[in-house]
Amino acid sequence: MKLIFDKSMNGRTGFRIPELDVPKENIDKKYLRKELPNLPETYELEVIRHYDELEKLNHSVDKGFYPLGSCTMKYNPVLNEEIANWENFKFIHPYQEEETVQGNLQIMYELQNYLGELTGMDAVTLQPAAGAHGELTGMLIIKKYLETNGFKNKTKVIVPDSAHGTNPASAKMAGFEIVEVKSNINGTVDIEELKKIMTEDIAAIMLTNPNTLGIFEKDILEISKIAKSNNTLLYYDGANLNAIMGKVRPGDMGFDVVHLNLHKTLSTPHGMGGPGSGTVGVKEFLKDYLPKPIVEKSKEDKYFINYNIKHSIGRVRSFYGNFLVYLKAYIYILSMGSDGLKRASELAVLNANYMKKKMSEYMNMSHEGICKHEFVIDGSFLKEYGVKTLDIAKRLMDFDIHPPTVYFPLIVKEAMMIEPTETESKERLDIVIENFKTIVEEAKTNPDIIKKAPHNTKISRLNELKANKELNIKY
Repeated sequence: MKLIFDKSMNGRTGFRIPELDVPKENIDKKYLRKELPNLPETYELEVIRHYDELEKLNHSVDKGFYPLGSCTMKYNPVLNEEIANWENFKFIHPYQEEETVQGNLQIMYELQNYLGELTGMDAVTLQPAAGAHGELTGMLIIKKYLETNGFKNKTKVIVPDSAHGTNPASAKMAGFEIVEVKSNINGTVDIEELKKIMTEDIAAIMLTNPNTLGIFEKDILEISKIAKSNNTLLYYDGANLNAIMGKVRPGDMGFDVVHLNLHKTLSTPHGMGGPGSGTVGVKEFLKDYLPKPIVEKSKEDKYFINYNIKHSIGRVRSFYGNFLVYLKAYIYILSMGSDGLKRASELAVLNANYMKKKMSEYMNMSHEGICKHEFVIDGSFLKEYGVKTLDIAKRLMDFDIHPPTVYFPLIVKEAMMIEPTETESKERLDIVIENFKTIVEEAKTNPDIIKKAPHNTKISRLNELKANKELNIKY
């Protein structure tokens, strides 16, 4: 495909500037451009066709299967996008008077309450801009709470060896030291190991439940009991709430702080870094440490922005966060209803277990048994044929399947994480299962076709080291 610059021809234009109808202004020459900008010169129709052609090269959940474990492009209704484009929402300004945005504030207030109900938390801030930002906010809340209440000796945070990499990073950024707890043979937290490292200086435990292996931490109540007996707080990474939404609540499991990724759990297309929302919920005793401001409701039924939070950690985001992401989450919750949210989790778990069962007939799973919304393949069984997990991920592109997350969690050799989501049909799942089976057979009989994949994409396999070291993404 040619670049837009390759299609450029001198003198071609796609628009006309109207005749000047105001007096000319003499601008100081030092502010004038010395050389003309190097812009492509082409017709408007060619520009439209060029970008349309580019768009067709992208893979999206609208075009094909997208099993991106841990960061799924799930069901994002177009209706939500349309409503978010209404002028009443799109053109509000953060400096508008509260009286002029009562409806918008009502949405934020009610969303805070809905998310509190969904997670079992007593207070919620919408501010953090993404999941990892929510983690950092939660850790800062815990740190300030401990310091304010005479627990300055608590300087360490426990994270499992299966944790998202952002967990230890966020805790470290908040000023804590990291202590790793090993997983047991079942892929869950090793309780005996946890007891050994649970010293007085442990401030918090960060857990994802179900964890990144797609396994529910069945001993979560015991973990909570161990933490509480040591004045240690329990932090919930909500990246996998998809699997338990409407079924069980982190607050009821004993968690004190939780973050949610609104952009992937509750609508809003997710990818390439945003926009997102890493909403944080806390139990009552942490309410006064939330970042400010919070949207509240007066006795006169007026919504207002409250900056007066006693021990607030301060601002974590400019203005009030990503309002349009809140809006889409709000619409999603209202349109799904409590039964719909529960049903989405049930179908996500059903689809994952259907795939896992079928694929376990010809692939090795990291752990046996029932999974939640995702499962992990141990791809090391193909190494004897010289085929790596990365090769399989590349070959999947030839079948119009987006490569899944690979080499994570780190505790699984040649890991490949599959998350089919709740909205895929059985027929589609069967096609994908057959595609995987074909690739495994190819690995054993004709491994070169996999090691040189992809073959059907616009650009074949890149030299990944070179592509990283010599990044060239502009003309």
